[in-house]
Amino acid sequence: QVQLVESGGGLVQAGGSLRLSCAASESIFRTEMGWYRQASGRQRDLVAVINAGDSTNYADSVKGRFTISRDNARNTLYLQMNSLKPEDTAVYYCNAKKYGLNYWGQGTQVTVSS
Repeated sequence: QVQLVESGGGLVQAGGSLRLSCAASESIFRTEMGWYRQASGRQRDLVAVINAGDSTNYADSVKGRFTISRDNARNTLYLQMNSLKPEDTAVYYCNAKKYGLNYWGQGTQVTVSS
């Protein structure tokens, strides 16, 4: 079972930046991983994904502002978030697809004030 622990969330003013981290309990080499977010009262939506070959894809709302990356040596996934907007406020979750299953972290809150 893969354990994922997110960190790096917090309160930031609009236009600011945050970097989220997701530490995995085992290797993430060639593992499809992603960041999702869930705003209050809304469904959980995909933010960014990095596939086994390290190709990336982003939700239209974050393209050009967010960057997903990984450090395989540290078993850690990152999400660099720049030019943050109040509508980016949500709980951000890390996801890993491994052994035919979906694994989730506990989430980290990101709040962007206007």
